[in-house]
Amino acid sequence: MKPFLKWAGSKFKIIERVRTALPSGSRLVEPFVGSGAVFMNTEFDSYLLGDSNRDVIDLFSAVKRDGNEFIEYAKQLFSAQNNEAGAFYELRQEFNDCPPGSRRSALFVYLNRHCFNGLCRYNSKGKFNVPFGRYDSPGFPEAELIAFNSKSQRADFVHADFRSTMRSATLGDVVYCDPPYVPLSATSNFSDYTAEGFGVSEQRELATLAAELSERGVPVVISNHDTEFTRAAYARAVIEAFGVQRFISSSAANRGKAAELIAVFS
Repeated sequence: MKPFLKWAGSKFKIIERVRTALPSGSRLVEPFVGSGAVFMNTEFDSYLLGDSNRDVIDLFSAVKRDGNEFIEYAKQLFSAQNNEAGAFYELRQEFNDCPPGSRRSALFVYLNRHCFNGLCRYNSKGKFNVPFGRYDSPGFPEAELIAFNSKSQRADFVHADFRSTMRSATLGDVVYCDPPYVPLSATSNFSDYTAEGFGVSEQRELATLAAELSERGVPVVISNHDTEFTRAAYARAVIEAFGVQRFISSSAANRGKAAELIAVFS
């Protein structure tokens, strides 16, 4: 099942690799849940799903709590009138001015499906700033939302950073981490590639926490780019390397295969 959110770096296209890498357990813990692609395509008894993006967690909680009522409310935003630049930027401004709640969550679904490439990006003031995507007819993901509502009854959603979520893991859990990726280019600046500043120290701390959990009997699986840095950081893990087709680049010439890996700490 595809996630209802479009998401840069979604694991839907490599879900079989991820599923194969995940050990058995009773609960899946995801500190970087993103679009929920792994959640929607695995079968555990229960789930602990965290993310540092409050809009994502508030949205998932609204879908779980309000179900069809929320789905029908969000669906009203998907109209021909709203699929043009003027309406998009008005609704984007409303989203940025809107307090947490059902309206903001519904607007998040709208923006995700109408903005450029389904990107999720905020400026330094915390304002969503992805431009209009100019799609002929952005579809409302009704079936995916209904499926998410059903499965979310087995899940707990937490707005938290990865440290807090990982430290909540106990024996019987399996932890899957899909952090902001290390840049493939050696000249890239780690501090620039996410607004949250997920850089060198955070990548190393993630690897350290993964090793600590595995020593306590909690397996951890991490996805990332395949680089010298990640190979060194994940030296205590079993690594599977592969290539993944790149789709986000605006230049067709740069949409080749990116080197990725899955590291299993067990």
